[in-house]
Amino acid sequence: MRNLEKYKGIIPAFYSCYDEEGNISPRGVQSLTRYFVEKGVKGVCVGGPFSECMYQSVADRKIILENVMLSARGRLTVIVHTACGNTTDSRELAAHAESLHADAIAAIPPFYFHLPEHAIADYWNEISAAAPDTDFLIYHIPELTGTSLTSGLFKEMLKNPRLTGVINASMPVRDIEIFRQLSSDSCMIFNGCDQQFISGRIMGAEGAIGVTCVVMPELFVEMDTCLKNGEIHKAREIQYAVNEIISRLCSAKGTIYGVIKAVLKVNEGLETGGVRKPLPALAGEDMAVVKEAAFMIRAAKTAFLT
Repeated sequence: MRNLEKYKGIIPAFYSCYDEEGNISPRGVQSLTRYFVEKGVKGVCVGGPFSECMYQSVADRKIILENVMLSARGRLTVIVHTACGNTTDSRELAAHAESLHADAIAAIPPFYFHLPEHAIADYWNEISAAAPDTDFLIYHIPELTGTSLTSGLFKEMLKNPRLTGVINASMPVRDIEIFRQLSSDSCMIFNGCDQQFISGRIMGAEGAIGVTCVVMPELFVEMDTCLKNGEIHKAREIQYAVNEIISRLCSAKGTIYGVIKAVLKVNEGLETGGVRKPLPALAGEDMAVVKEAAFMIRAAKTAFLT
């Protein structure tokens, strides 16, 4: 019997941490893991698209997970994205995740080439088979992968006994309803778009895996609590404030991931390094965006958490 309760809550995407030479920083990874434990989130999603996984080696991704598990010590649900540009590497990362007792593995569909649905299902099932005692999640993010999780493909994947959920990062919130109905509530559906957190939860998502909640997890935890308590008006007001913050985080010349890492340093004192090329680093003028976004987050916490 699957334990779905361990997935119900706020699960931020885990950002990769680099040292001054641009290598993975085990110390940074451990510090960020402890930060999430202290913030009271349900878990973390390691090695996903927003962790810069496509610009990392298999060895890099293993180092990150090993240090997350070392610091989490069972206090966080750990989901590990294991998809790579080929099936062999993806299976290696899946087996590695299982060897470290991660709670679940996840995978986006194969990217670049647009494969037929039976090939996508084979790819996912082969990854899942490499971790036979671990839950498997589909990562649905069509805006980046160019591949949608159709009803037919989802029905095919429901034949996999390890399929436990869908991380739905598509913009149409109705996808959450569709996946929930097709699975007859046998799968966890995660909201993956922070800007529509409460919409996704109302439509049936029971957990959330987000990118921007990394810098303001308390606000997402509070929204989740408000929804559980029927305080829809307060949840909506927090969502509006969060969406304004997200708009500011996205307004820099450099990538949003660099902005978020810089905000973590300003507000939390965390050293997570920059981003890996070809992602663009922050420009000098981006520090104004960082400072304003950091201030907006502090102001929102004061307004809604005190």
